[in-house]
Amino acid sequence: MPAPNSINVAVICSSNMNRSMEAHAFLSKKGFNVKSFGTGDKVKLPGNAPDRPNIYDFGTSYDEIYNDLLAKDKQYYTQNGLLHMLDRNRRIKPRPERFQLSKDKFDILITCEERVYDQVIECMESRTQEENQPAHLINIDIQDNHEEATLANSEDLDNDIDELLHEFESKFSRTILHTVLFY
Repeated sequence: MPAPNSINVAVICSSNMNRSMEAHAFLSKKGFNVKSFGTGDKVKLPGNAPDRPNIYDFGTSYDEIYNDLLAKDKQYYTQNGLLHMLDRNRRIKPRPERFQLSKDKFDILITCEERVYDQVIECMESRTQEENQPAHLINIDIQDNHEEATLANSEDLDNDIDELLHEFESKFSRTILHTVLFY
């Protein structure tokens, strides 16, 4: 089986805030060369009312978002866990990144919901193939809340990641959960 750090992995959710960042931290600790992304037009976080989300551009740093929410309502955003999540995120990387703008190449792309999976396929199909390098796309449906993001990266993923890498090593032998795309 290849060493984890020889495989380039992308983890992708909608806003590059919760699910992809939790998986990014988890896979980094396992020794993988990992990056995380979002596919949405904007970064969206819950506001203090359902009809008033906090919306940011992908270029906005986690520090800026953290300080903005801190200034808006420290108690509320501490209580709902957003400040804790943003604190974790800013220790991992400076800002959320949009997958569609990335020029990086990956061996494995892991999406966190079917809609994001479809957006990644659409993006990959619109790109010009340069090197005919295969990339495996895997979808793991994870609800967008802290508890589900954390549980999804627990024992099941720990066990499954070894199996997925073994499958990747034996190249296209048996595809169960993924689509092969090309760069």
